[in-house]
Amino acid sequence: MLRGNQTWWFENRPVIIGAATVVGPDEGDGPLAADFDLVHPELDMQQKSWEKAERLLLEQATDFAIQNARIDKDQLQFYVGGDLMNQIISNSFAARALGVPYIGVFGACSTSMETLAIASLMVNSNSADYALAGTCSHNCTAEKQFRYPTEYGSQKPPTAQYTVTGAGAAVIAASGDGPVVECATIGKIVDLGIKDPFNMGAAMAPAAVDTIQSHFNDTGRTPKDYDLIVTGDLAGVGHPIATELLMRDGVPMDQTVFNDCGLMVYDTERQKVQAGGSGCGCSAVVTYGHLLKRIAKGELKRVLVVATGALLSPLSYQQGESIPCIAHAVAISGKE
Repeated sequence: MLRGNQTWWFENRPVIIGAATVVGPDEGDGPLAADFDLVHPELDMQQKSWEKAERLLLEQATDFAIQNARIDKDQLQFYVGGDLMNQIISNSFAARALGVPYIGVFGACSTSMETLAIASLMVNSNSADYALAGTCSHNCTAEKQFRYPTEYGSQKPPTAQYTVTGAGAAVIAASGDGPVVECATIGKIVDLGIKDPFNMGAAMAPAAVDTIQSHFNDTGRTPKDYDLIVTGDLAGVGHPIATELLMRDGVPMDQTVFNDCGLMVYDTERQKVQAGGSGCGCSAVVTYGHLLKRIAKGELKRVLVVATGALLSPLSYQQGESIPCIAHAVAISGKE
């Protein structure tokens, strides 16, 4: 099962039998709109708070994922989820609605692949027949918690990123129709001393590079083994840095193969999203919406999703701490 130092190799080939994505209006105005299950026309989604709107996103995504998997809710053994809110409240309340055993995790924006890796590990080890992985984010809840209240109308530098309003969920099973989760490389904390919370891409890029290199070292694979390698949310600043670091270390990446979810989810030329997308929902909606559909169509045979996360909080930032970062990679392929 353990291959190399950091990679779980899933020899039983767990399957994503159902997935779903629910997004907000900006994501629905982006280039991937047709790949989402539901697009909300308003950010508040007729809820009384931004936090309740985020919770609704996740509840809808998990319900749609279960429906798309064509199983009953009571067949689920475990739900693995996390988000950006204090005490991961969006997932805790969504798990309350699900009513299944719950494992809450926090990986910041890397949570999409962290939860998928854990759920796949459970199924692969026969600890579950069906496990659900999910995560979410909302632009206004993240702004409110990590930066300034939305009413403040603060200006942001070009290096800042735009938190995706969206949720993604996937049901993993021991067998069935759907893409296969081949393996997962669990990342290490990488902190190069960056303290600017408005430059997350630069902070997270070294963590993405470290995990990608570890994945190749553990598995013996190279970029040529993948039709597409995507980072989570390095966006317009961090993705070129990651490309340069990989090149420096002797891992050249063809730009037709190497992309970033934060650049894919929006039209950065047309939409006012600063450097591009971020947030737990960023890699979740791109993976569970866009990428899985391309795999199902046969357009992609194997992809590596490297979700990145900045593990800071308002408290650590205010105390002058640097930003510890992490990246988790999951390889997904079409079922032969």
